[in-house]
Amino acid sequence: MAQAIVETIDVRKNFDLVEVLRGVSFALGKGETLVVMGGSGSGKTVLLRLVAGLVRPDAGQIRVFGRAIELLSEEELLTVRRRMGFVFQGAALFDSLSVYENVAYPLREHTSLPEPEIRQRVVRNLSLVGLGSEALELLPAELSGGMRKRVGIARALSVDPEVLLFDEPTGGLDPTNSKLVGELIRELRGGVCDTAIVVTHDLELAKTVADRVAVLIDGRFATIGSVDAVLETTDSAVQAFLAGDAR
Repeated sequence: MAQAIVETIDVRKNFDLVEVLRGVSFALGKGETLVVMGGSGSGKTVLLRLVAGLVRPDAGQIRVFGRAIELLSEEELLTVRRRMGFVFQGAALFDSLSVYENVAYPLREHTSLPEPEIRQRVVRNLSLVGLGSEALELLPAELSGGMRKRVGIARALSVDPEVLLFDEPTGGLDPTNSKLVGELIRELRGGVCDTAIVVTHDLELAKTVADRVAVLIDGRFATIGSVDAVLETTDSAVQAFLAGDAR
């Protein structure tokens, strides 16, 4: 594999003396989608926030685009974050802003593009997630859960990211919308953004989008491999999680 886009080496993170991550290592290559699964409170979202530089590890190294980010200043981290798109759980849209203003927000924050170009990008990115001009002036409260997720993805695409980070992209959605979001994530790889980390508890989503799946149990990856390899594992803790017995 060429230089990894994201690499973690023995990363550890504690919160209030509780060890959440106890030595997590992986490498993500360009063009690859890694799905991280685990029970509630297993540290999946913490791992994603560490990769995004939103929290810092207590030990270990995190390399993003070849740079060790754990010691970077906030200003230096911004230049790394601008190359990533983060799709938050629940989409995290600004309630008082229209769909248009939500998707335009990163462009106004991080670029000096003229308004016509901002509008062009917003319309393009909404189109990529299957939303037309009729959605532009709607407020988040007027959107279905599935539409909110799509707008969140469109916003993450605004800065033309090299890697997308998804936190529970199908969380709270019914099976139909979950399937649509999974198909959308898979479609984005066809030229929009081909590299992603997807945090989820949704096995069907993992089957749809993953090149590799990692299962986080007790602060470590109990297994990491292809979907088939993980489904066929003999590890009893992983089997229990996949069977829905893990909590």
